Amino acid sequence: MLNKQKAEGRYQISVVSLDELVPQDHLVRKIENAVDFSFIYDLVADRYCHDNGRPSVDPVVLVKIALIQYLFGIRSMRQTIKEIETNVAYRWFIGYDFSQPIPHFTTLGKNYVRRFRNTRLFESIFIRILEEAVHHGFIKPEVLFIDATHVKASANKHKFVKEMVEEQTKKYQELLDEEINQDRIAHGKKPLEKKHETPLKEVKVSTTDPECGLFVKGEKERVFAYSFHTACDRNGFVLGVKVTPGNVHDSQVFEDVLNEVKKTFDRPQAVAVDSGYKTPYISKVLIDEQIRPVMPYTRPRTKDGFFKKYDYVFDEYYDCYICPNEQILTYETTNKDGYRIYRSNSEVCRNCPFLKQCTESKDTTKRVSRHIWADYLEEVEHLRHTEENKQIYNQRKETIERVFADMKEKHGMRWTTLRGLEKVTMQAMLVFAAMNLKKMATWLWKSGRSEKKIQYTFGIFINLLNKHPCSKNLQGCLSAI
Repeated sequence: MLNKQKAEGRYQISVVSLDELVPQDHLVRKIENAVDFSFIYDLVADRYCHDNGRPSVDPVVLVKIALIQYLFGIRSMRQTIKEIETNVAYRWFIGYDFSQPIPHFTTLGKNYVRRFRNTRLFESIFIRILEEAVHHGFIKPEVLFIDATHVKASANKHKFVKEMVEEQTKKYQELLDEEINQDRIAHGKKPLEKKHETPLKEVKVSTTDPECGLFVKGEKERVFAYSFHTACDRNGFVLGVKVTPGNVHDSQVFEDVLNEVKKTFDRPQAVAVDSGYKTPYISKVLIDEQIRPVMPYTRPRTKDGFFKKYDYVFDEYYDCYICPNEQILTYETTNKDGYRIYRSNSEVCRNCPFLKQCTESKDTTKRVSRHIWADYLEEVEHLRHTEENKQIYNQRKETIERVFADMKEKHGMRWTTLRGLEKVTMQAMLVFAAMNLKKMATWLWKSGRSEKKIQYTFGIFINLLNKHPCSKNLQGCLSAI
């Protein structure tokens, strides 16, 4: 039988509390049961005047509003406020009743500029949520998965100026230079002189957001972006974050991310990374710190039809290479990039039957390079074949790759809505804090270990009854029950 719904329900007056309208399994309830947000008051105590001025918006409310945006992937703060105005679950989460006006969407931005700028508030919130997850035993920092993803900046890629800037020097350049000169002296060569002038290069700088960087992906896509360098554990909890312009290579920030995690947790037993981090220096850092490096296979970068690098055998005792024709390539020099150069005898190579598979040089001389830290890379290659490394590396797609996918698909971070490195870092801290909070709260709820807080539904109902004309009769019935 056809049943037509009448519109009278729109105008019916009901006595009901906000708490009754929020489903028991709603995410905001799980989060409220998982974390006590009162710790925020201590973090911002020095940013507010306690005995003078106009009453402020509760700082816990401000943080919760920001968390709502990233928990539910709402595209902007303006839209977030609109959602809170009509969503009873969001109102319940920030503690506002039906009639209480929601703060203006510019409130968080103004508080950031006037109060929270140049503070570690959002980093402290991120760390506090991590501490809660550690307390419940959800964090497994023995194995780290480190990677970076590019997030499009709020900048038009066609609006830029060209500037000449100094090339970014490697952080380990001094250490490398020292070892290069030691190696040259050991081989009877003069040490290289230090360069006093830093070379310049031309870069495109956005006029909209000068702090982002031009990211080139393939041959066609060029966008201004930021890089989110991230470390997570086996359970997908984000343990460390560092934001840089999009034109900074992943390997340049690896050590910073690792040190960021080590501030909160002990030294990991293993670190898994992709091929972009497979460099001699990163291999050296991990092995020197007794951390197991987990890196993938990289294809040799040689032309088809030519001998691969592994076809030339290195003799460590005699410090030379042996070619496929069993001829010796002797040491020539160590260049400024840290590579030892080994060269063949051109007289022997001229009559070699494998010459066309070996080199195209006009002087019929084959040269093979070997980094002074190549021993560390070779150890990485040996470990790559172990069953433990294979199992750990296979978990990358379930951990760090999933973190980035969820961040962009479910939490609204395909592009930044803020401009400037400091603000984007704040945004990154909030979105990863929201993701950790969501995972922790859900796991606590499923395990039944969430600490239920005192419910005030009955007390609110009694207060409403006291205001009602028939309150005496209703209270009598309740007391009889």
